Order: sequence, then C-alpha cells, then structure tokens
Amino acid sequence: MTPLRAGILAAIVLSAIATLVADQASKLWLLNGFDLARKGVVKVMPFFDLVLAWNIGISFGWLQNDSQSAQIALMAVKVVAVVALAIWMARSHTLLATVALGLIIGGAIGNGIDRFAYGAVVDFALFHIEIAGNTYNWYVFNLADVAIVVGVAALLYDSFLGVPAAKAP
Repeated sequence: MTPLRAGILAAIVLSAIATLVADQASKLWLLNGFDLARKGVVKVMPFFDLVLAWNIGISFGWLQNDSQSAQIALMAVKVVAVVALAIWMARSHTLLATVALGLIIGGAIGNGIDRFAYGAVVDFALFHIEIAGNTYNWYVFNLADVAIVVGVAALLYDSFLGVPAAKAP
C-alpha cells in the first residue's frame, strides 16, 4: 500500500469515526444529561431551538411508519447504502471524496444506531425564521444529518469542480 493510499484510508476512518462519535455523544447528552425530553423546546438563539423529535421515517420525515417491518426495511436499506458507499470509498482517488464518503457513512451509521436502539432517529436541532408574524421552520435534524449533507455537497463539488483525474498516456 502506498503512503498516499494509507493516508486516504486513515482519512476515511477518521472522518467516519469522528462523525459517529460526535453524533452519538450529542444525542446521548441531550437525552440523558441535558434531559431535552423533559425541558421541551429550549431557545438557544432567536433563530435556533433545541427540540426533541423522534423520526420514524426517512429523510425530512418522509415515509413515517413505526411498524417493525418498516423499521427493519429501513435498516436493510441503510446497510446496503453503507456497503455501497464503502465500496465507492475504497475506489476513491481524491482526499475530498474520501472524507466526504466517510462523513456520509458515519452519519448513516449514527442514525442507524438510533433506529436500532430507539426505533426512531433522534433529531434535536431546529432552525426557524419569523416573517410578518408567521414562523417558518426547517426540518428538525441532528449532527449525523449535517455530516451527510456536508458529505454530499463535498462529493458534488469534487465531481464537478474538483481536480480532474490524470489521463493515462
């Protein structure tokens, strides 16, 4: 294994583990240490609140279904996605794409742990804005979701604007 490839593999592991640890630590602290469930909505800034939401569906609360078979199906899809991303990551040739895939995998595993442990994903961050007396809320999300979005954005950047692959002679 070349030193460059070893560095890329280290970036994979580091980005995935850092994402997973930060996600799970924030959720455990908010659930057990801070006791967000008992506190309800906690205003942090005029545009940001902490609020506990249990997402039994997929992204943005789509496909809400708390049946055991639906939860097993969602876990199976998540496992297939993580395996596919890991294969893509193993073939990746840029550090940015590798780290991005690590973020996505770490986030997916973090949300998968929630689904396995609680039967739903723990979401807690809520951005909102008030315009003319009407409050507009974004979806409630967590750090795993942030890592997934940042990872996808980095992959898009790498695909369209990143360093072009070297051409073979």
